[in-house]
Amino acid sequence: MTDIRVLVVEDEAVAAEAHAAYVQRLKGFTLVAVARTASEAVRVLKQPVDLILLDLHLPDGHGLGLLQRIRAAGVMADVIAVTSARDRDVVQQAATQGIALYLLKPFTFAAFKAKLDQYAAYRNQLATTADAVVQGEVDAIFGALHRPATPLPKGLSPETLAAVVDALRAAKDGVTALEVASATGASRVTARRYLEHLADTGEAVREHRYGAGRPEVVYRRSAQPV
Repeated sequence: MTDIRVLVVEDEAVAAEAHAAYVQRLKGFTLVAVARTASEAVRVLKQPVDLILLDLHLPDGHGLGLLQRIRAAGVMADVIAVTSARDRDVVQQAATQGIALYLLKPFTFAAFKAKLDQYAAYRNQLATTADAVVQGEVDAIFGALHRPATPLPKGLSPETLAAVVDALRAAKDGVTALEVASATGASRVTARRYLEHLADTGEAVREHRYGAGRPEVVYRRSAQPV
């Protein structure tokens, strides 16, 4: 199976760079381009693209409006919404317009990878299914696309993880568990659990800060942005 060709549509520079870097970390995916506006995305889509990672808030139009435009132009690339849009009506419209998956910002690389792994499983299921399908094969195809992402370790919540990731992003010189606890309102023990999870998954690195007393463990963003 050939690599899945991906277009990242994201207007915010840091996020666009991060999403492009994430795609390049994943086996089986090839980054075609990064578009910062809807108009730029339309130009890029004159070349073959299999998957669009689509921000819904663009400077020259809504992402769902862009989706309508490219569908009218005959572009049938699949779409994963990668957005901070949490309004229920927007989510409903996204589903109605055929967006395959929906990934809310902020997120970790592990969450990003889980969504793209779901999509890759769907593509693989399609590629290995006969042209004329039976009901069980149809169920397998849709099941691959909508299989739940890998859950967080027991006791960790996506909401708190997002808050910890935000604190880690904001700290240019790294943070301790105590500093994250102060920023998020969690206990120091809880903050450390989340930071250790990010370090274990490669999305943060542990370092030691030496001072007058015992060295502190400091967590920094990994080379690839969290």
